[in-house]
Amino acid sequence: MPHVIASDLDGTLLDANHTVDAYTAQTLQTLEAQGVRFIIATGRHYRDVRGIRDVLGIRAYLVTSNGARVHDPDNRLVHAENLEPEYARALCQPEFAAGTRLNIYLDDDWLIDAEDEWLAGLHQDSGFTYQVSDLTQHSGEGVAKVLYIADHEYLLGLEARIRERFGDALYVTFSMPDCLEIMAPTVSKGHALTVVLGELGFGAEDCAAFGDGLNDLEMLQTAGLPFLMGNANPKLVAQLPDVPQIGSNNEEGVARHLRQLFGLSEHLDG
Repeated sequence: MPHVIASDLDGTLLDANHTVDAYTAQTLQTLEAQGVRFIIATGRHYRDVRGIRDVLGIRAYLVTSNGARVHDPDNRLVHAENLEPEYARALCQPEFAAGTRLNIYLDDDWLIDAEDEWLAGLHQDSGFTYQVSDLTQHSGEGVAKVLYIADHEYLLGLEARIRERFGDALYVTFSMPDCLEIMAPTVSKGHALTVVLGELGFGAEDCAAFGDGLNDLEMLQTAGLPFLMGNANPKLVAQLPDVPQIGSNNEEGVARHLRQLFGLSEHLDG
């Protein structure tokens, strides 16, 4: 039986509206009362995820910006890695950002190059939102993540150009088909999971993990008991052919699987 549960958010723990449902929140609260520890691992910003954790009602570690930041349940910064400023500055120039909605994540701020109604709607649980800024003028200092949002086919071309230009100097991944994310080369959810497990005094064999996107690959490879969502990206499924798939996020797949795994009632209490 796992002692630690690590889970992605969008497409995994959150529903189709990118919000927390009562069934999932109660499931996690019940398991925490039994001594299970939780890690939320996501590409989202720390301040955003802190609000989602409050809605879930658990004392989870937060792995954010795909592992560039790790905070403990008391919001203490445990681990941080930034992009090299020269790379962050280059990635914010039109050579790469043209044709995309450009975002950068700092410690406390989320900066974006123009208003975006869709993005604002993804963050209704936390209330955290962006600030519009001329990112071509940013110093590149303190950047945890650069995020490009555009059509998937366009982003595939952009990904190829970034890899050709920077090689192994960057960690490049997709969190969703229309979200291309760039971090420091040693960043990943898998590395951050190892950091948290060390803090907790558990090994990888003690951890179950759930994910659906390509940015979950390293986390699922690290955890001793990995699970793919039924709605997982086919490219991720192809890379993890031996990992079992469970229900989708629209079916409370994580909560229902955890209830089965730990022998809990399938019904919502109260």
